[in-house]
Amino acid sequence: MKKVLSLVILATALMLTSNSTQAQGKIGYISLNEIIGAMPEARKADTILAQFRDALVQSAQDRQNVLEQDIIKFNADSSKLSAAVKEVRRKNLQQQLQQLQGEDQRIQEELQKRQEELAEPIRKKAMDAVQAVAKEAGYAYVLPKEAVIVAPPGDDLVALVKKKLNLK
Repeated sequence: MKKVLSLVILATALMLTSNSTQAQGKIGYISLNEIIGAMPEARKADTILAQFRDALVQSAQDRQNVLEQDIIKFNADSSKLSAAVKEVRRKNLQQQLQQLQGEDQRIQEELQKRQEELAEPIRKKAMDAVQAVAKEAGYAYVLPKEAVIVAPPGDDLVALVKKKLNLK
């Protein structure tokens, strides 16, 4: 009787261990781009970024217009100016031109910095939701769909994460 009871306990323990091993190996897949694209915060961030880009471009355009007007004025007044004044104004115009030539790169850097500032809280919220869904549903691994070429069968977690974030 003791041997049968010991065998039953051992069999039960092995069954529980194998079930927990199977649960630990549960795999899911997610497309964070799809989740983030569906978030209203992402659309708002895109709008803010577009407005910021437009403001930067407008500022650069205004500076270019000022430079063009200064060049026109310099050309018109150059016959009346002394050589020393011409040299000072020419250097000033060259300095303005150099600043404008680096403007495209500065705009790109500013846009990238602002995009990162806006995207970080959105990305964090999406990742927190993915982690919560994975924990609630017992997924041990959640892999990005875009990065997986060959993988064992798994579940698509996009719908669960969208539900968690109250997205359509």
